[in-house]
Formats: sequence, structure tokens, C-alpha cells
Amino acid sequence: MALITWNAAQYGTNVGFADQEHQTLFGLLNKLYDEATGGAARATVGASLDALITYVVDHFAHEEREMVAKGFAGYDRHKAEHEALIGICADLQKKFHAGEAEVTEDVGQLVKGWLDTHIPKFDMAYSDALK
Repeated sequence: MALITWNAAQYGTNVGFADQEHQTLFGLLNKLYDEATGGAARATVGASLDALITYVVDHFAHEEREMVAKGFAGYDRHKAEHEALIGICADLQKKFHAGEAEVTEDVGQLVKGWLDTHIPKFDMAYSDALK
């Protein structure tokens, strides 16, 4: 079962690239969550974790380039939010691959909660600037 489902009413920014990338991100998160909570092999979970984190880093970089190019006033605060999540993800990734942490339901809920707050509060704020 999907952890998070993209819909325009809750997550739509009306910025084409962002909405498309968010949908892909949600798919990668759902895949990781299903594998981690469904008993998939550790190597499978690790590969999906790496794929999700790589995608998130690339997506954040894309958003940040667009914000800078359009002179979005909320850039610094937005970038700080991105950096905070990347730090959490990098720590989990390092610990997972060292055998010191697992991807659990709580991890999925943490990321879902972050997205549930970040997209409506931070991403929708750039909608007019980036359209």
C-alpha cells in the first residue's frame, strides 16, 4: 500500500517540473517503504534507499537552480530546509550501509511528514515566481 499519494489539491505547485519530480519522488519513496516494511532483501532496500536519496538531492538542486534563476526571495530559507533533510538522509544512508540502522515504518513516516509540511509551506510559496 502506498505511503503517500500525490494529488494536485494537496501537493500541486503549478510548476510543471516540480510537480512531475514530486510524483517521481513519491513513487521512489513508496517503493522503498513497501520493500522495507515488506521484508525485501537488505540489498534491495539499500539500492532503493540510494536511488531515492540520489533523486532527492538532484530534485533539490533543480529547484534551487530555478529559484536562483528567477530571483525567488525565499531561496535561503528553502535551501536550509533542503539541507536539513539531506543531512538526515545522508546519516541514515551511512548508518544503513554500515549495518547500524534500518529503514523502518518510522523512517517512512518521518519522510512523509516532512513532505506533507514542506511542499504546501515551502514549495507552493515559489509557485508564482517559478511558473
